[in-house]
Amino acid sequence: MKKTVIIGASTNTSRYSYLAAGMFAERNIPVVPVGIKTGILFENEILNIKEKPEIKDVDTVTLYLGPQNQPEWYDYILSLKPKRIIFNPGTENPEFEKLAKEKGIDTWEACTLVLMSTGQY
Repeated sequence: MKKTVIIGASTNTSRYSYLAAGMFAERNIPVVPVGIKTGILFENEILNIKEKPEIKDVDTVTLYLGPQNQPEWYDYILSLKPKRIIFNPGTENPEFEKLAKEKGIDTWEACTLVLMSTGQY
């Protein structure tokens, strides 16, 4: 099954990344949560983004990191070699989208929660 990396993962139940992780868990979609704060998110350990963990066979990166915080992680996220990056509402970033497209990565400005709810994920 296709693996999704959640960048900006959080154990805070009011965060959209938390809600998305819950939907992935309900649908048995494999995820790797990555964030600044570690913890357990629906039985998955949140990996520390500062350590730039190696993750193989990534299909999708779904971003929950504001554009002002993304430049530091451009190279890391691109090194994951995802097939697509989903820029959730509030994470849209034309500069990063351009870099991703230059690497042959499909970019979507969309809401992961809506995509999953409507069967478009």
